[in-house]
Amino acid sequence: MSFLPFVRRTLTIGALAGAGLTTYGAWEARQYTLRRVTVPLLPAGHAPLKVLHLSDIHMAPDQRAKQEWLRGLAELEPDLVVNTGDNLAHARSVPVVTDALGGLLDVPGVYVLGSNDYWVPTMRNPFLYLLPDTGARHTSGRQLPWPDLKDRFNQAGWLDLTNGFGRLDVGGTSIAFAGVDDPHLQYDDLARVAGRADPATDIRLAVTHAPYLRVLDQFASDGYDAVIAGHTHGGQVCLPGGRALTTNCDIEPARARGLHRHPADSEPGDTGSAWLHVSAGLGTNPYVRIRVACRPEATLMTFVPGATAPAQEA
Repeated sequence: MSFLPFVRRTLTIGALAGAGLTTYGAWEARQYTLRRVTVPLLPAGHAPLKVLHLSDIHMAPDQRAKQEWLRGLAELEPDLVVNTGDNLAHARSVPVVTDALGGLLDVPGVYVLGSNDYWVPTMRNPFLYLLPDTGARHTSGRQLPWPDLKDRFNQAGWLDLTNGFGRLDVGGTSIAFAGVDDPHLQYDDLARVAGRADPATDIRLAVTHAPYLRVLDQFASDGYDAVIAGHTHGGQVCLPGGRALTTNCDIEPARARGLHRHPADSEPGDTGSAWLHVSAGLGTNPYVRIRVACRPEATLMTFVPGATAPAQEA
């Protein structure tokens, strides 16, 4: 075999394989999935709480299948909604997002924003995420209408946890909240929310868009029972079996999605430790609408009594 035909054949096979992977990835990015986890978080004698975790919706007006799927989540009748940001992907997406959330806005909720609520998405080479973080952030372009999004959420009664605190009584359980603005943009003000979590409430939850270790460390050491985060997209393009290659932050790929502990080697009941739930999210960058071995998701967490029991994930 001469060299030139071999090269042509190799390039053809590579191009076909790449096209096939892209086609599959575009299909998988629309396979919206509901995950369910049980978290032993409540004091004895409390009724279970259904907590719906939404993250990284990255909504564009043309994504009708995603909008319909989101509307259906109200049928789960959650007791609480936690939204960890990156709702928007387009300047006209605010009414689209709130319409898709529908009846969920009638449920008690809390939220923080992410970078893609603030800034218009930019075209980026997805393989750059595999390289070390340079610290560069796209914060000099056009802003998205994030004040309108916050107004809609606030009007619905959701608590804004942007570098702040909140408290809700849900289903007979009192919950203290703390949250930070997006650590990926270094908008978090940890000093403002530092201090021991409220011991007078039944449980204490912390909320952040990106699960940077500095944020997880502080909330765990301050006595929060769980930290709820998004941002990672679960790695978005993963190896078979869902093994993430990157997280777009400093948390390790093994905890790119799902229910874990923080610190990673801690056990329930350890001082200075917490549950950690990281959502793989529902969307993608609008310029790279693919996922591989990492389906878009929302998570229904059921909090149950038994603070030192093992968790269950399905």
